[in-house]
Amino acid sequence: MGSTSDLPVVEKAAKFLDEMEIPFEMNALSAHRTPDQVEEFARGAKDRGIKVIIAAAGMAAHLPGVIAAMTTLPVIGIPIKATFEGLDAMLAIIQMPPGIPVATVGLNAAQNAAILATEMLALTDDGIAQKFAAYKAGLAQKIVKANADLKEVHYKFKTN
Repeated sequence: MGSTSDLPVVEKAAKFLDEMEIPFEMNALSAHRTPDQVEEFARGAKDRGIKVIIAAAGMAAHLPGVIAAMTTLPVIGIPIKATFEGLDAMLAIIQMPPGIPVATVGLNAAQNAAILATEMLALTDDGIAQKFAAYKAGLAQKIVKANADLKEVHYKFKTN
């Protein structure tokens, strides 16, 4: 994340990765204030066994793109809603030049970033694939239960 002020958003990704039992690193790195540390992180990530990078940033939001420029690993950007309703961060992350893609989720959508990373990892890890399949099945069950509960809600003109 670009700064620890992003932690309330990013912790949703951390909680999901914990739930899936996927090891991860969490760092505060700034493309503008700590560029040397960003470069060290990005260039060494693959050697440390990292397979996907999630990078969150608000305002100018250059962190995901700078990391993507320095690694061959997939990078998922989370635009943080800090200023201009997050539009500045979103545009900075999605408007990457050819050859330096950054997959981008919605504003503050850290959980979706973790889900996307999990889907990528599940392509080559059967254990993660099984846990993720169970998670997805659980999502469906929540809707099935919600509809069963709605059947018990009565209104004069409700027909189901």
